[in-house]
Formats: sequence, C-alpha cells, structure tokens
Amino acid sequence: MLPSVRALRSLSLTLLLVAGGLACATVHAESIDYFKAQLEPYTQKPKFIPAGPAFDATACAKGKTLFAIPQSSANPFTDTIAKAMSAVGKELKLNVTVWQNQGNRREWVQGMNTALNEKASLIDLIAGPDPRALVPQIKQATGAGIPTVASHFNGYEQSSEIAKFGAGDVPIDYFKAGSLLVDRAAVVTNGKLHALLVTSPGIMSSDSMLNGMKTELAKCSGCTAKTLEFPDNWASKITPGVQSALLSDPSINYIVVMYDPMTQFVVPAVTITGSKAKIGGFNGTPFAIGLVQQGKVDMIIGENLDWIGHAIVDADLRRICGMTPVTNPQIPLYIFDAANAGDAGTPPQLSKGYGDAYVSGYAKLWKLQ
Repeated sequence: MLPSVRALRSLSLTLLLVAGGLACATVHAESIDYFKAQLEPYTQKPKFIPAGPAFDATACAKGKTLFAIPQSSANPFTDTIAKAMSAVGKELKLNVTVWQNQGNRREWVQGMNTALNEKASLIDLIAGPDPRALVPQIKQATGAGIPTVASHFNGYEQSSEIAKFGAGDVPIDYFKAGSLLVDRAAVVTNGKLHALLVTSPGIMSSDSMLNGMKTELAKCSGCTAKTLEFPDNWASKITPGVQSALLSDPSINYIVVMYDPMTQFVVPAVTITGSKAKIGGFNGTPFAIGLVQQGKVDMIIGENLDWIGHAIVDADLRRICGMTPVTNPQIPLYIFDAANAGDAGTPPQLSKGYGDAYVSGYAKLWKLQ
C-alpha cells in the first residue's frame, strides 16, 4: 500500500531558510550561469592537493598500529575503504588492524576495548561508528594516550561537534556534495526545478548534505522542492514512497537522491509512473554509475575509495606522529554523467575513472620517491 500524500513533507524554502538563519542571494531562474560555474570544477579529473607538508611516512609509521573500525564489514563502501587503508599500511610498513563487525554498537565497543588492550597508536572509526555513542570508550582510550578519529563521517563544518565528544576527525565536504546535486538539477531543468529530495536523516553526513541542498535551492528563484525521509528500510519503503510522490505531483522534474545506493529503488518508481524526472545522487557506487551508462540516472557525484583510504592514513599518521592535525584531507568529488561514465569501466568498478594523480602525489608527499 502506498503511503499517503501527507507522508510528503513539503519544504517551504523561504520560511525554512530564514528560520535557520541562512541568508542567501537569490539567483534568477532564467540565468543559470551561477549553477553551471559551480559544477565546472568537478567535471575535470581530480588533481592531487597535499593536505599538509611532506614527511617521511615510513619512518613515522615504524612500530605504530592503526586500529580501524569500519561501520560494518558487510558494507562494501566502508569495507573497501578499510581494505585500501590496509594496502597503504603495507606500503608504509604501518600495522593496520581492521576490526570485523556487522554494524552494531556492541561490536564497536568490543573493537574499542580490543584496541585499548592491544595498545594501538590510534583508533579510526570509518564512516559510521558514531563517536557520540562511544564517549566512555573514547575517554578511556584518550586516558591511555590513544587518540580516536572519526573518518569520512561528518562535514567540515561539523568538526567542532565531533571534538565535543573527545574525538578528532577526517571530514569530507558533504555540504558541497549536497549543493552540487542541486546545482546539476537546476541546470538540467533550466532553472525551473521542481525537486523531490530523497533523504536519509539521523546521521551527521545527512545533516550536512541537506544543508548544502537547502542553501543552493534558496539561490534559485524558480526552484521548489519537497522531501521524503527514509532513515531505514530503503528496499521496502523508497519505491512506493517515491511512486506516491510522483503520482501526487507530476510537476516533479528531478529527484535528488542523497546516497546513490537509493537509486536502485528510485528508478523503478520513475518507470512505473512514467515520470520524466531525472535522477542524481552521491557516492559513486559502481551499479549507480552503471545506471548512468544505461541512461536511467542523469548524474552521480563520485568519490574514489582508494583515494579516501590514502587520505585517511595520511591524516591519521600525522596525528600519530604529533604533527598538525589535518582539517581538510583534500578528498575530491567528481561528476559522472553520460559523457564520462564509461571511464569507470564496463561494468563500472570501484575507484576507477578518477585518474591516478593521487598515486604519485602521495608517493612524493610521503617521501617514497
């Protein structure tokens, strides 16, 4: 049974943004040059930008242990980042221990306790174990001289919030990812965007992305948006929810998907209803880029997971060795659309299509060559 129309929470953008204290200049819908300009840098192959000064990473890593706790070992996204970190560790002679778990707090606590018992040099919570739920363990680790870092969990603007709970962070620009999704939608609809935002609330990255979306929407005088929230059960809830939204409002012409694994459930809703709405999402999941290749999705903002693994190890090592903590790990975003989705492979592969500037970049940064 489809959810009622009341399940849709319409965004009254003007009131919402004013109440939130955001003051944004309005861009006339008939002039989309602003939105095109925002997108352009992210259509070029990413360049390597060092997050800090060069250092002898192998010397720094000697005798050190990085204890990594991914959100879940069953999650291909976090598991791939953890594997990339392990590969980098081997290259630098850094011991990287990855705590296998199925994504529940009890197992994260066990991991924290194990890291403490093994006298790890640093504990890294990869893309999900919420430091706000692990405060006692973080305090215990800190007392033993073991810093805890939340990586790929929050946006730049949320670092101070993470610090309140005793942890450091390796943030990414979730806010920018959210704003770029709206920029693309505004361009594709020629500034007459009637968007459906498909979101997953309850985590810091989602808050950051949604703020980015709202900020860009407020700059477009011809843009409107409604939102659907799916904190869980995506497989059973997204298709009927989006289907109901499209049937109740045929003017929807673009579906902004917060996380691109959701696209597999959004595409059927578009097909069933006969909607002409385009779809765009964030993450760079291979099957989602495959949907771009098939013409079922307009655009995916991707991130290279191998690059992320390098960036996290770089930031963690600097912290382990008493260097200035990284505030911007320089993890790039890259737009895949019909013009370049083929670069990701056929079928698409993780971390493919972004170029390899980071490989030689980190080698030089770490004085490996």
